[in-house]
This record gives sequence, C-alpha cells and structure tokens, in this order.
Amino acid sequence: MIAIIDYGMGNLRSVSKAFEAVGHEAIVTREAASIQNASHVVLPGVGAFGDCMANLRQYGLLEPIRTAIQSGKPFLGICLGFQLLFTESEEFGRHEGLDIFPGKVRAFSKGQALKVPHMGWNQITLQQRCPVFKGIPDGSDWYFVHSYFVDPQDKHITATTTNYGIPFTSSIWTANVVACQFHPEKSQAVGLQLMKNFGSWK
Repeated sequence: MIAIIDYGMGNLRSVSKAFEAVGHEAIVTREAASIQNASHVVLPGVGAFGDCMANLRQYGLLEPIRTAIQSGKPFLGICLGFQLLFTESEEFGRHEGLDIFPGKVRAFSKGQALKVPHMGWNQITLQQRCPVFKGIPDGSDWYFVHSYFVDPQDKHITATTTNYGIPFTSSIWTANVVACQFHPEKSQAVGLQLMKNFGSWK
C-alpha cells in the first residue's frame, strides 16, 4: 500500500489516480499509523514552502515523514514535496525545511530572458540510473511548474538535471529516497512509468 501524505495542500487526487492507473493501491492520509504501515510513502506538493511546512507541523506529520525515510521504505517527493526535503527555502523570506538533505531552495533569476515560473514541458538529463527511471529514456520530456529550484549541497545525490537558463537539479536519488521537481502524474507515459516503477521498488 502506498501512502500519499495529506497536509491540506497539493494535487492529491491526481497523484492517487495515477498510481491506480498503473495498478498500485494508494491511500491519501494524514494518519501517522497509516504512514507507518504503508510499504511506500509519497510527499506531493503544490503551494508555498512556508505554508506547507506550517501545515505539516499542524497535522503532526514531521516525525512520521522522518521516520518513514529512516525506516528504509521507498519514499517519493514530488515538486514542493521534493523541495521540502532540504534545509531551507528563500521563497517569501527564509523558511526551514525538513533538512533531510543539506541544501537550499533558490529562486530563478527574474533578470533572465526566460519566464518565471518555469512552466510546461522540459527535458531531463540522467546523471544516475535510478531504479524508478527504468525504461525511461535520457532526454525525455516532463511537465514542470515552479519558480524555485533545489540546490543540493551534495551534488552526488542528483539523479537528473534540467536546463532552464541555468542547469538545475530536477531530481535526486539516494538509498530509499527519490524526489523530483517535475510532476510525474502530469507527464503522460514517462510519468506513469516512473510511478509504476516506484510502486514496485523495494
């Protein structure tokens, strides 16, 4: 069973439906026991970093997330759920994240020629052959919607990079954790393949 963490924000139903479409059972929950008992855990996200962290605190979800990651079970962060895994964000001031991985969430420069937010389809370049990217070609297109990007302190955890004015880390992988800036649930065939792979990952 895949537990999709519900903290009152985000595209929960679309993530749940995508897992169902590839044959994996998923529940949307904010119950610590359900998260603990799940075989896989997903932290999705749409919205502002600070608001999201406030909701995680309010619903008592910080420790269940940390415990799930420490337990070794497969864990997937999506979009804001990817950014929250890092030390801090500069979105609307400075906000502390979960600090699972050292690093900062930074803004795309408003001075660059490209529009912010980065919205629409863009390519990934594989830096590691992560298990959830099995059957997914290098250079494939994924759907992005974000104004901030992750700058990990340890570049070795970068699984894919994407170029938008600058090259940035668009996903990470280390041990049982994979997290991505793009939205697999909105990325058609390649996204569904990633979600299928994640649900089968052990």
